[in-house]
Amino acid sequence: MEFTFYKYQGTGNDFVIIDNRENFFPKGKTELVAKICDRRFGVGADGLLLLENHPSADFMMVYYNSDGNLSSMCGNGGRCIAHFAKFLGIISKKTTFEAVDGMHDAMVDDDWVSLKMNDVEKINVSENFIFLDTGSPHHVEMVSELQNYDVFKNGRNIRNKIYGKEGSNVNFVEQNDATKFSVRTYERGVEDETLSCGTGVTAVAIAMFEIGKTIENKVILKTPGGQLQVRFEKMGSGYKNVYLEGPATQVFKGIWK
Repeated sequence: MEFTFYKYQGTGNDFVIIDNRENFFPKGKTELVAKICDRRFGVGADGLLLLENHPSADFMMVYYNSDGNLSSMCGNGGRCIAHFAKFLGIISKKTTFEAVDGMHDAMVDDDWVSLKMNDVEKINVSENFIFLDTGSPHHVEMVSELQNYDVFKNGRNIRNKIYGKEGSNVNFVEQNDATKFSVRTYERGVEDETLSCGTGVTAVAIAMFEIGKTIENKVILKTPGGQLQVRFEKMGSGYKNVYLEGPATQVFKGIWK
């Protein structure tokens, strides 16, 4: 089987994206997705995205983690696929597409993509961490000396021991100033630290506002792969008009044989 693929990255969170509007991709083959995402034997990626036809929206986004399994929402993946849709000529600047967690709006301006995320209605604040769902489940925990923190060991431990088989993504956070936070994320499905996580930084921004670490509704998040920003509006006990914004870049085009 031979097909064209595109490699994308959004602040170091990298993806293989395939134009699957003709439905040729064998979606049941978990091992094929995992092989494509393998960094030694395949293309190498944190996940694989399929762009497909949709009856009313501009397109459908189907997302697989690098382990080959279908996954929950991926924010950076959503930004990258919106950029890809513009590249294909499906959209001009604005788009509405459907992902696993529902409909999303996005705006593409050159390599800068603003993606509207779902409203967040429930936030659980515990003594040492905050848990919320921003399209994917996220554990948010503040630490000191984040640069030297063992994200893999501690993230894997929290992901498995607290959240069980279903798991959760785990974000470790250090505050830089009133509106800026550094974030490192352990992602379930990838089962490792990634250079950036879109739903993760979205969760961090909202969590930091919720616990009073910032009073601004536009927050800058520094990840190992680059900088993202999240803006939102407080709505009662929840949050609406949540936007994840940052760069999305097409890296190369290839043929899988």
